[in-house]
This record gives sequence, C-alpha cells and structure tokens, in this order.
Amino acid sequence: MKIAVIGQSLFGQEVYCQLRKEGHEVVGVFTIPDKDGKPDPLGLAAEKDGVPVFKFSRWRAQGQALPEVVAKYQALGAELNVLPFCSQFIPMEVINAPRHGSIIYHPSLLPRHRGASAINWTLIHGDKKGGFSIFWADDGLDTGDLLLQKECEVLPDDTVSTLYNRFLFPEGIKGMVQAVRLIAEGTAPRLRQPEEGATYEGIQKKETARINWDQPAEAIHNWIRGNDKVPGAWTEACGQKLTFFNSTLNTSGLVAQGEALPIPGAHRPGMVTKAGLILFGNDDRMLLVKNIQLEDGKMMPASQFFKGSASSALELTEAELATAEAVRSSWMRILPNIPEVEDSTDFFKSGAASVDVVRLVEEVKELCDGLELENEDVYMATTFGDFIQLLVRKLRGEDEDSECVINYVERTVNKLTLQMPYQLFIGGEFVDAEGSKTYNTINPTDGSVICQVSLAQVSDVDKAVAAAKEAFENGLWGKINARDRGRLLYKLADLMEQHQEELATIEALDAGAVYTLALKTHVGMSIQTFRYFAGWCDKIQGATIPINQARPNRNLTLTKKEPFGVCGIVIPWNYPLMMLSWKTAACLAAGNTVVIKPAQVTPLTALKFAELTLKAGIPKGVVNIIPGTGSPVGQRLSDHPDVRKIGFTGSTEVGKHIMKSCALSNVKKVSLELGGKSPLIIFADCDLNKAVQMGMSSVFFNKGENCIAAGRLFVEDSIHDQFVQKVVEEVKKMKIGNPLDRDTNHGPQNHEAHLKKLMEYCQRGVKEGATLVCGGSQVPRPGFFFQPTVFTDVEDHMYIAKEESFGPIMIISRFADGDMDAVLSRANATEFGLASGVFTRDINKALYVSDKLQAGTVFVNTYNKTDVAAPFGGFKQSGFGKDLGEEALNEYLRVKTVTFEY
Repeated sequence: MKIAVIGQSLFGQEVYCQLRKEGHEVVGVFTIPDKDGKPDPLGLAAEKDGVPVFKFSRWRAQGQALPEVVAKYQALGAELNVLPFCSQFIPMEVINAPRHGSIIYHPSLLPRHRGASAINWTLIHGDKKGGFSIFWADDGLDTGDLLLQKECEVLPDDTVSTLYNRFLFPEGIKGMVQAVRLIAEGTAPRLRQPEEGATYEGIQKKETARINWDQPAEAIHNWIRGNDKVPGAWTEACGQKLTFFNSTLNTSGLVAQGEALPIPGAHRPGMVTKAGLILFGNDDRMLLVKNIQLEDGKMMPASQFFKGSASSALELTEAELATAEAVRSSWMRILPNIPEVEDSTDFFKSGAASVDVVRLVEEVKELCDGLELENEDVYMATTFGDFIQLLVRKLRGEDEDSECVINYVERTVNKLTLQMPYQLFIGGEFVDAEGSKTYNTINPTDGSVICQVSLAQVSDVDKAVAAAKEAFENGLWGKINARDRGRLLYKLADLMEQHQEELATIEALDAGAVYTLALKTHVGMSIQTFRYFAGWCDKIQGATIPINQARPNRNLTLTKKEPFGVCGIVIPWNYPLMMLSWKTAACLAAGNTVVIKPAQVTPLTALKFAELTLKAGIPKGVVNIIPGTGSPVGQRLSDHPDVRKIGFTGSTEVGKHIMKSCALSNVKKVSLELGGKSPLIIFADCDLNKAVQMGMSSVFFNKGENCIAAGRLFVEDSIHDQFVQKVVEEVKKMKIGNPLDRDTNHGPQNHEAHLKKLMEYCQRGVKEGATLVCGGSQVPRPGFFFQPTVFTDVEDHMYIAKEESFGPIMIISRFADGDMDAVLSRANATEFGLASGVFTRDINKALYVSDKLQAGTVFVNTYNKTDVAAPFGGFKQSGFGKDLGEEALNEYLRVKTVTFEY
C-alpha cells in the first residue's frame, strides 16, 4: 500500500522503518518542525531514505484546514494514513482522504483514558491492566472504531517510562504493523467503542500535579509514579517546591527512623532515611521515594536531602580529563544549537529531550568501555560539570550512590595492617544487627578475641532478603546485560587478587588456616572461581526443540534459562572464603541476588568480601552477608517465602533439616553438600612413596578440616606395615605452630568445641580396640592445636570406621591381598558418598574400582585435586547438586519452555 506516516518521535521512526520492511511504499512523512536545530527522529530517518518529508508547524488556522497544506498532502496519493504518535491536530480533509482512511495509536485500552496523558492516568488511577488501542480515526477525540487492542499487566512500581519501554513501545510498534497488514489483507475489523466505562482526562501539567496528602499511601504512590518523569508530582516543604520521583510501596524491612521532613498537609512528617524518603498516607501505610528534585532543578537521592551537595569535587587525572573531553564532544553532537559546552551547561535547558538521554547513555557506554549508566543518572546530574563528576565516580567505583561508611577493626598482623569490617552487610551498607547484638570471634591460634561481630537476628534476615528482592526485581542488576555482569565479576576477582595477602591473613587469623595454604587454596581458588564463572555469564543459553506441528499451522518451541531471584547460601567454617566463592560465583553469574550466612565462628573474610563487592561496583542489595547462628538465622533463610533457592554446605543432620524446611515453606530448590567418610584404597602395586605422600595430604590437608578428606584408608595387607611406618615418619616431620609462620605445616583446629570433639573421637577409638599409633591428644600450648593422629587395626564395626572426624586423624584398615571386590564392598558400606580414591599402577584395576566406588568424585593416583571447571558434589547422604563447573551454574537457573504457533 501507499502510506503516509503522520507523527513524530522514536516510536514513529520505528513504525515507519517496519512498514518499509513489510514492503509498503511510504509516499510521504509529515512530522513536526526542527526543534533547537534538531530534526525529529522520524523525519531524520525518512530524509536518509529519500522519502519526501514535510514539517508543517500547523495544519489548520481558525478551525479551517490550510489549503496549501492539504494540497501538498493530496498530491502524494496515499491509500492509508498511519498516525503512530502525533501531537498535531490533523484536519478531517486529510483524515478521510485515503481510500482506507486513517489509523491512530493510543496508549490506553479505549474507551478508558481518552485524551492526552493516557499512560499517566493509567498509573494515577491504579489500573491493574494497561495496554494500547489502534483505532480508525473519526471527528471525535479518541472515539473511533477499534481495529486492534493489546493489554499487559501494570506492575506495582511501574512508571510512565517503565510501562512504555517494557510494553507500549515494543508491542505498540508490532501492533501498528499488524494493523496495516490486516488492512492490506482486507480483514481489519471495525468495532464500535462502548461508552460504558469511558473516561476522559486532560493533559497533565506541572501546576495540576500537586500531591493531595489526604488519601491512602497507595493513591499517593500512584500519583507520584503517574507523574514520573513528566510533569513530576510535587509538594511544598522546607520553603520550596519539591518534586518526587521513583516511588515504591515495597517497604518491607524498612524502619521509619531518620530525620523528619515536615510537609504541610501530610498526615505525618516524612522521614529521610538511608533508603530514601519515607512518606505516609492517611491510612498510616508507608511509601518510599528515592529521588527528589529541588526547585532549582537539581536532582538528588532522597537519602541525601539534608546533606545537600556537600561532597567535594574530584580532581581528575589526565586520563579522566581526556574522557571528559570525549564526553564534551558527545554533548556537542547531541546539542548542536549550543556553541560551547561549559561546566554550567544544562543538558535539558539546552534543548535535550528523553530520546537524547538514551543517546547520551549509549555514547558514554561506547566511550567508557561498556560503563552502564541509567537514564536516571542523566536526570540526577543535568549540568556538564555535575555529569562528569558522576561519571568519574562511577568509573572509579566510588560514585555517590555507592558510597558506604565502613567501620573497621584494625590489626597489624603478618606485616600488614588489616582493616576488617565487623557489621552486617545489607543493601550495600554495613549496619548493626537488630538491638546492636554482637558476639566475639576467636583467634584459634591463642584463644584470644579478635573482635566483636554483629549477630544477626530474624528481623535482619528479613531486611537482607527484602534488599536482595528489591535488587533483583527493580535494581540495576536485572537490567544490565550478561556480558556486563561478567565484567563486574571479573573486576571483583581482580580486587580479590589485589587483596589476596590481606584475605589470606584474615583466614589464618579467624579460621587457623596455614597462611601459605590459605594464599594458594582458600583465596587462590576463590579468585579462580569468580573468574571462571564470570566467563560463563554471556554463555547461558537455551535450546530450540522440534515438536509435533499443530497442522496446518507450525510450532516453534524454545527453552530459556532464567535466574531464580533471591538465593540463600549457608557456608561452613573450614574454607570460609572458598566455600562462599564456590556457591556465590555461580549464583551471581546466573543473575540471582544472594543472602549469605557465613559460619558464626569464621565471619571475617565474608565481610571483607562484602567490602570488595562495593569496590567492584556490584549494585546494592545484590550481595548481603549476615553472620549469625544456624538457628534462628539459617532457619529463617530456609523458611523465608521470598527465598527461592538454598545452597548449603555442612553436616548431614542439618542438611536434612534444611531440606525439610525448604519443602514446607515454599518448595524452594535446594542443593546440599553434606558429610563424608571418603574411602581411599591403596593397592600393593601402587607407587608407594606417592601413595604415602598423597595419603598424608588426603587426611592432614587443612588440618583435616576438609569435606573430602579420606575418612578411612584401606591398605592391601602386603604393604600395610611399610605404609604405616612411612606415614608415621612423615607425621613426625610435620611442624605444628603459628599458621602465619611460613614453615608451619599444621595449624590450630578451627574452634574449641571442635577440638573437644576430636579428643572424644580418639578416646572412643581407643576404647573400641583400635591401635593408636601416634597423636590423639591436644598439643600442650595455647590455642586449639591437635596432634596429627594415626589409628590402625580399625575394624568395620567401630565408630571411627563409620563416622567422620573432620580432623587430622588417619583411620587405617587392612584388606586381604588380591581381594578387590571385598574391599570395594567395605568401602561402599557407608551412607556417605562425597569422594573416594584409589592408588594402583594397573589401569584396568583403576577403571574397575572407579566404576564401582559410590561417590561423587573418584581420585586415581592423586587426591584433593579439585578444579573450578570440574563439578563437585556427593552421592547418598553426602547430598545432591553440584558446586563448580557448568553443572554448578545450572543449580542457580530454572528452565522455562516457550511454544509459539504460527
């Protein structure tokens, strides 16, 4: 068809482009005159294509069509007028001229919200459904017959921008193209608009957008969001006109504590808090406003209202000055009517519109290596000088919005001055626990108190989950693309590497980890884990699936992998940072947000990690860390209805309880890495020296506090005595001492209660008749040191043969020469199945044994060889689900199937 497009804006441009792609001939484009020297996007696109463009300032004068305008239009011979978005009054001589008439897009479900500002009124009235109508133009105001309508859900915190960008813009373009297609096919309906339910509201202007405080919180929220961004809902307070933006009713976990803001006519004074400005309706319910515009046009976070703009200007480096000049050039391109962009140049007062905000954000992204600004950032810093300050702060990872006051405990240790956060980390801030509850965290090397740490309460869990939910549903984390998410995780890994000596020292101080091991494993593997999963972020893919066609139509079925939302992670005390990293890296790479409960006895590296997430630019609320007891903190995480996934490493007993809680609460997904009693079978044909070396490592690595530690060694009879002799010789060479000493092999056990359990474990072994070859006692020195211990003559019925010690205790049993199936039966006679191992030079034997061992990991002629790319997890009562590798990523993703018919 020959089509005349009458309208303006990016929406009009996209409709124009799509109609041309459909094969229609656009014979002319009618748009508005250039504004401040800038052409409208619709006219600009048409001019590039060589399509005639007309920019009439008006079509009528004194109610009559202008003959010269109508003549130019009629000369084109259009068969259909398409009005995607038009702010001008078009005379009926033009509307009725084409053979097929004229169709108009309107952003509401007519007959509701006829007239201007339809999107605003959809939100102001609190409509649960929104959408658009395409109708046949007549001489009424949005009263013509309906051709097509599409509806969508209006979300509780939608604004004009979010509703438009999510549905009205993309689906509206498709709807206009579909409507033209129906007209071309001769199947376009004409459905009379009902008058029942019809409403008409006028255009929203600044003078009419004043807030009426004598109404419920939900109505006030709807008024604010319905006027966000234009014209802006306002009130008078503090002697000036304040305009409110970014309102939400999601106030879960918020406490109305802060500085009062008296508002004339309001039911109660507002409250400026760290989260923003809390307002109250006449029903005493709260709503939260996150941004305020002052009367002079300055936009600021509501939380900063009483602080003003006190932060000092940054001094830019040479590289940053070069970036500033590149951005200045970008402003010049966007604002062609401005001869020179100075620090005081205001983006919007210089003629920029909303489309220019999008352009500026994209140009900055290209100039600054993918830096993701939000449109909101441009509105918050409208002058060039303020914009550059905001931009540089973001590039440095210290923008105002992410500034955080961190209280540290400082200790000079290991030739370093450690700065250790000790408060809960919730919503991007370090905060005290409810009631300022604290507890002591202990240095296991000497039993001294390192510092007091905030002790989370149930209410703190609720606050952390609310922060994570808000970050997932409404924050930047859910908006950035996957590659940028990966970039943030790479940056976090880089920061962990820069702080690796500090992190390893804290692990030694708080967990008793030998420093050299902590540097290589506790911290080193944590860094590798984040780098590995950062690389996965943009490789999370679904599939297309051939299904039976619904003849004569056809079908397309595809799957999408999506994050769960809020995940809870509960980590153990043996590898505090590494266990956090194994789960959290996969969780974040998948796009989730997380609430982490570190072990109560080892919270300090987790809290230091929280600080590094801020420096990396991870958005607020994505990571939350709440040290506390298993009950009530871990219990509340398991029970919480807004948590959709739990990842747990710990004992089988607690794992069963968590699994039950997850089932009873909301059937949340759970992955469990639980207890182990890993068998290590050593055959006579092995490399004995290597078997001794690896056998030692399998038991004594990390003081035996190792989930995959070999809980029982089966040694073939003909080499048993020689093996034991060599092991004892090696044990005697081990240096027990301060974990920060570089020549220490064996540090203190993690905490005193665990030390006592090891002593009881050894006493029971002796009582049942096992032979204690060496060790078995506490080392006579301050701290929680336990001797490396070796038991032989351990029979299958004994307690120490069946139960895990989780300490430096080697349990050795004999098996008859050549009796491979019998030893396999004994090795598998356990309810645990986390890991296992075999030493032999016979490849056939190794393959056979690895097939028969009932464990999630089998080591052959090695032990403890884990890698970030290799999945890790157990069988039987050692749990289910995997850490590490691609399989770990799938633990934090859910699969959605989508089927189309066409």
